[in-house]
Amino acid sequence: MDQIELDERDRRLLELLQADCRISNADLAERVGMSSSACWRRVKALEEAGVIERYGAILRPSRLGLSFQAIVHVQLARHDPDAIAVFIRSVAARREVQDCYATTGQADYHLRVVCTDIDAYNHFLEDFLFRLPAVRGAQTNVVLREIKRSVVLEL
Repeated sequence: MDQIELDERDRRLLELLQADCRISNADLAERVGMSSSACWRRVKALEEAGVIERYGAILRPSRLGLSFQAIVHVQLARHDPDAIAVFIRSVAARREVQDCYATTGQADYHLRVVCTDIDAYNHFLEDFLFRLPAVRGAQTNVVLREIKRSVVLEL
């Protein structure tokens, strides 16, 4: 997919939408110095170009009883396409897995897992992750404290 060239107005629109995706088009247009119709067209173009992937609320896991968080480094025993596809499909379907990255280095995949507590995490490991045929092993790094958490891209 090609990179999109952004001008200053595009950057300002994206900055404002990342800060508050519920801002009205009229307020957005006013803050960027555009007409409402021009602003709407510009935002639509950014959506259609795939720059804006989706809109949503950012939830704080601990306020919802999800106080355990870990980074899990997963090593695969099998790297055949079918085994990898099963692994990816299975991990993507799990609600505990917030992020999954295929990476270089000793681990093949890195997961960010959020659960209620250590018992729930142990259940995730024993009853799910370690039962996937492609998984050889996993190393867990428990998150002790959140230093920075961001979903905002600085443009």
